[in-house]
Amino acid sequence: MAIERDPETFSSENPQSLVNKVMGYTMMRKDGDAHAAERKAVEPALRPGAVKSCWAPRFEAIFEELVKGFELDGEADLFDAIAAPMAGRALAEVLGFQDVEWQTMARWSQSMIDGAGNYSNDPEISRLAMGAAREVEEAIDRVLPYHHDNPNNSVLSSMVHADQPHARGQIYANINVAIGGGVNEPRDSILTMILGLLENPVQLERVKTDPNLWPSAFEEAVRWISPIGMYPRRVTKDVVFSGVKLKEGQQIGLCVSAANRDASRYENADRFDVFREKKSHLAFGAGSHFCAGTWISRHMVGRLVVPKLFERLPNLRLKNRNNVEVRGWVFRGPTTLPVTWDT
Repeated sequence: MAIERDPETFSSENPQSLVNKVMGYTMMRKDGDAHAAERKAVEPALRPGAVKSCWAPRFEAIFEELVKGFELDGEADLFDAIAAPMAGRALAEVLGFQDVEWQTMARWSQSMIDGAGNYSNDPEISRLAMGAAREVEEAIDRVLPYHHDNPNNSVLSSMVHADQPHARGQIYANINVAIGGGVNEPRDSILTMILGLLENPVQLERVKTDPNLWPSAFEEAVRWISPIGMYPRRVTKDVVFSGVKLKEGQQIGLCVSAANRDASRYENADRFDVFREKKSHLAFGAGSHFCAGTWISRHMVGRLVVPKLFERLPNLRLKNRNNVEVRGWVFRGPTTLPVTWDT
């Protein structure tokens, strides 16, 4: 929190960042007025009011279509059956794409994320990342005229019609970064929340009988396994921070996954516990860079997908806990979640 409140010393700006190379100069790598102006341009599409009035009904329609496709099967891997397609299709709607499949969204996201972490300079990873970024730009170009002529609730429309409209390069960069994180975070938090509840049946039964606990279960899930575990900052001057000497130009990582399991703050921090003492966490970051998609995730994951999935799939249970894989560091979550239920 102290670092996030001092962007003059711990800057998001980093000219050498691979994110800039792959995605463009995004608002995630800006501070001050430049960041604030670009953030303000996208926020109308992501506010709680827009979520409630516009996105909630659309998300529910996507959910219903997906669940109908597998609910009679009696078993599935929820990664592919619900989490990945739900996240990809919802993000495409929110951003304002009209002709992009969820599989394409997922491929774009993974390719650009891989490229942003390509410190070994693997040419194939770089090729795929830059190719994905070009495809995103082409998709944006196809829909921008529509959003210009038809103001609506989407992020692209918000960018075009803002008081300080995004230039084309800003649109490309900020849509790229939204795709980079906007697929992974809701996908992984859906699976994490389901996993935490299935591994703790007593908590699950309490939550089922008290729907007011679903939001608490969501917050606990993203504290327990943070969808984004680390993000970087650049030290702009020599400073002693928490007893550690840091030098100008050094790169540091804010390990929010560690902070969210800090034993001095959370009792039994490694346990999933819906009923733990309510305390704030850092799963959505902090300060001016607090995740703009927070309200989308809270509604889609904590109030729609996970509660309704338990309602629609009777006696939902893990097929084999040993087959559940949780992987990743910067982005972390279950990569498989095989389950069965009664039909």
